[in-house]
Amino acid sequence: MKRADQTQFPFSAIPLLALAVLFAASPLTATPPDVSKQTLKPNIVFILIDDLGWTDLGCFGSTFYKTPNIDRLASRGMKFTAAYAACPVCSPTRASILTGKYPARLHLTDWLPGRGDGPSQRLLRPDFLKQLPLNEMTLAEALKPAGYVSASIGKWHLGGKGFSPEDQGFDVNIAGNDAGSPPSYFHPYRNANRSIPSLDDGEPGEYLTDRLTAEAETFIENNRAKPFFLYLAHYAVHIPLAAKLELIAKFKTAAQPGQTHTNALYAALIQSVDDCVGHVMKKLEQLKLADNTVIFFMSDNGGLSVKEGPNTPSTSNAPLRAGKGYLYEGGIREPLIVRWPGVVQPGSVCHTPVCSIDFFPTILEMAEIKPQQPVDGLSLVPLLKQADGFKRDALYWHYPHYANQGGKPGGVIRQGDYKLIEFYEDGHLELYDLEHDISEKSNLADKMPDKAMELERKLDAWRRDVKAQMMNPNPNYDPGAKTAK
Repeated sequence: MKRADQTQFPFSAIPLLALAVLFAASPLTATPPDVSKQTLKPNIVFILIDDLGWTDLGCFGSTFYKTPNIDRLASRGMKFTAAYAACPVCSPTRASILTGKYPARLHLTDWLPGRGDGPSQRLLRPDFLKQLPLNEMTLAEALKPAGYVSASIGKWHLGGKGFSPEDQGFDVNIAGNDAGSPPSYFHPYRNANRSIPSLDDGEPGEYLTDRLTAEAETFIENNRAKPFFLYLAHYAVHIPLAAKLELIAKFKTAAQPGQTHTNALYAALIQSVDDCVGHVMKKLEQLKLADNTVIFFMSDNGGLSVKEGPNTPSTSNAPLRAGKGYLYEGGIREPLIVRWPGVVQPGSVCHTPVCSIDFFPTILEMAEIKPQQPVDGLSLVPLLKQADGFKRDALYWHYPHYANQGGKPGGVIRQGDYKLIEFYEDGHLELYDLEHDISEKSNLADKMPDKAMELERKLDAWRRDVKAQMMNPNPNYDPGAKTAK
């Protein structure tokens, strides 16, 4: 039997034009194909940093932390100045990114497994899910029918065995499990109690951020000929803080008294994150994929602004109030950058409030995929195109927990420039005009009672709509008890 590519016509019968086409397509004479032009669906790279504060980047105002690569990303994309995490702590925000739903609707409202109740609390935390449910569609699952291959590289923190990235639609999982912080930033990435999975083959002294970056580069190279979704969720800059000694020394020399940012150790972690962004961008450019790849860069909650355990405060979120664990702006407002070549105007800035629930519908619209389930988020595509069509009444938060950092349980609504916080312990309200008071210094609740009550009613109606789980009084409450950590 003849092979399918063999012909039974004599060589002389092949037209000269056909010969010309045949030789032009020969591997001996053709240039390598431009994969970016073959791939119609855009590649998606989502870089998520843990506990990075709103002002922790050069392009967001820091003069001490050095982030030239992230600044370059911002100069080539759109910077969002009013981007929010769906929760002031990590796991709920991560769930919102992957599903497009509010944590309150998911009933996943605290870091996992969360802090237990103690006698110092007036209220008891409600029952909440300790993993992202398998019946929730993730971005990896939504993109798969369109031919995407997906990888979760780095921190997962949305469930352990049976609820890992592989169980939630990802084709590749590297270093992701139920842990929320790294046992060590240096190989062998372990302590007496636990280790990071799938990284045992590293060299002694290898740095975690560098290793995860290398794994991301390998994934990109191995999947260059197909559309891919890379969820690169770094453990940095979460405590326990650890960085390269030479970088720490450099920033110790550069620190000046009176600066907003002075933590040399934290600055060194940030520089390694910035190096990661530079390596990923360079890899995309080398493989001629940059023009067909969308890059998202964001943090999961505000920077750690208080002492936690043996760690000093990591950073200051000034001019924002407070930080991680708090419902004030410092706990939920994040640096967000989106680069979408050929669509987003380089160096553009958006001041419209957006949220981590918006990434799911945004990415699906970019990939021209129709959502298969209702979501709470809105596509950011109109904003990225600087076009009409983005209309949202309000954003909401529900955090029925006591944070390790000192934050108290409460709910939030932001409508326009007004932000209302309702504290669940005693029901007291705080109202702020963020356009004129970004630092939340002037509580307007008593001066504008009608506005406060209007927003409180809307917040309550939203909680009922999403079936948010509420707290109950603590029968063992002891006002003299020491606060649990």
